[in-house]
Amino acid sequence: MNFPFYISRRYLFTRKSHHAINIISGISVCGVALATLALVCTLSVFNGFRDLVSSFFTAFDPQLKIVPAEGHTVSSDNETLLKLMKHPAIQVCTRCLEDNALVAYNGRQQMVTIKGVEDNIGRQTDLNGLLYGDGEFLLHADVLEFGIPGIRLASTLGIGTTFEEPLQIFAPKKGERINLANPAASFTQEELYSPGVLFAVNQAKYDENYILTSLAFSRRLFSRPDEVSSIELKLKPGADEKKVRQELEEWSNGQFKIMDRYEQQSDVFRIMEIEKFIAYIFLSFILLVACFNIIGSLSMLIIDKKENVRTLRNLGATERQITRIFLHEGRMIATIGAASGIVLGLFLCFLQQQFGFITLGDSAGKFIVDAYPVSVHYQDILLVFATVMAIGYGALWYPIRYLSRHLLD
Repeated sequence: MNFPFYISRRYLFTRKSHHAINIISGISVCGVALATLALVCTLSVFNGFRDLVSSFFTAFDPQLKIVPAEGHTVSSDNETLLKLMKHPAIQVCTRCLEDNALVAYNGRQQMVTIKGVEDNIGRQTDLNGLLYGDGEFLLHADVLEFGIPGIRLASTLGIGTTFEEPLQIFAPKKGERINLANPAASFTQEELYSPGVLFAVNQAKYDENYILTSLAFSRRLFSRPDEVSSIELKLKPGADEKKVRQELEEWSNGQFKIMDRYEQQSDVFRIMEIEKFIAYIFLSFILLVACFNIIGSLSMLIIDKKENVRTLRNLGATERQITRIFLHEGRMIATIGAASGIVLGLFLCFLQQQFGFITLGDSAGKFIVDAYPVSVHYQDILLVFATVMAIGYGALWYPIRYLSRHLLD
């Protein structure tokens, strides 16, 4: 057995001459364990919220979405785009063109996003489960163009499931400057009629801003007769989404970006990742402070074991071996604290998953979930363990060398 490790293990688990050293060593282990437990639980709660948000992906979030790498739109006849759309794993491709416009209704105005889609949108996703009203899902009929607004947008404009009059949609004419003498001449004006339904996906991003209509109407409104802003894809059952995405990215030659559902909601998930990272940094600083307890415990141990160290020197132990004795003990304290904290953290996460004993307050039923969601990811557990080891080992190296050199002279 390694000589310094053998001695350090005996120092750690045997009774010291001063009982206070045992107490401080125990406090050091508890400090590291609690900081580790906090890291495990906090990161798992952030994972829980992330998975919870992921469960709310809607019909507006296709499996994969192809968008131009540069610019807002691209010709629908682009050779690379046509090649991507012919991937054998794709079941449904829906061309889309969306942009901002102004909607006016009964004296009220609101900036909105007009999303024009092809008629096969019904094959890509089940929109009927999102619709409210006595009508049916229609994008156009004969010479009429229909618009389906989000339920919150309808409330803002003061309309019900059926419009009393058509929505007036205004968009700047492509490539023209505003005519100050006659501003109306610089805008394209179109009308949208009601099919008798509204949509609701329970996401403000869509419910407050979107109007769903036909691709032909959107192209006419924005003066882009043969362009698309995205292609939404539905894959065949059993297709490997990650593999298909990788292949599409290789085929695109950098002309297009292939976005999964997480990237389509990147604004939400980016904020959550930033919050998780900040929490990780703060808790790591707390862990660093907890490691200072180990230094205090070891400094007292070094003083307590002066006679033993003198005996070891007489038996031929080198200064490096003596230093490693106390360094190994500090590392064992950090390792035991890390292991204990991870086990306790996983146990608390399990209890929270099963019983939800930590709630979101006294407002039961007012939130989507009543208790903090928890999701344990093994990558985070490995990260926590590596962090504790790095901070614990790194924080001890110089102080132990310094103390052993000065206190054992």
